[in-house]
Amino acid sequence: MNWIILIIAGLFEVAFAACLTKAKTATAPESYFWLGGFLVSLAISMLLLYKASQQLPMGTAYAVWTGIGAVGTVILGIFYFNEPLSFWRLFFITTLIVSIIGLKVVSA
Repeated sequence: MNWIILIIAGLFEVAFAACLTKAKTATAPESYFWLGGFLVSLAISMLLLYKASQQLPMGTAYAVWTGIGAVGTVILGIFYFNEPLSFWRLFFITTLIVSIIGLKVVSA
């Protein structure tokens, strides 16, 4: 159950990164909506990370949380924000995914 909580926390990390990106490009009234989404997503992500780290080793939980956020943000950037996709970018994102899976496999 703690791994599921940690995955959800990582997804909320992707959400707060996306909200920051949208707030950067939005005009004043709309940017407040995105900044509000950032704050809510940030709070939920941190709360869930805290909850998961009560049972999982903090180093593992934090590494997986940031890894999910990094991979999710890059994928979102490629498909939603039209960021470039190159062989090396895909290669290093793949190594990050393999590393996250590896941490899950070797953790208790």
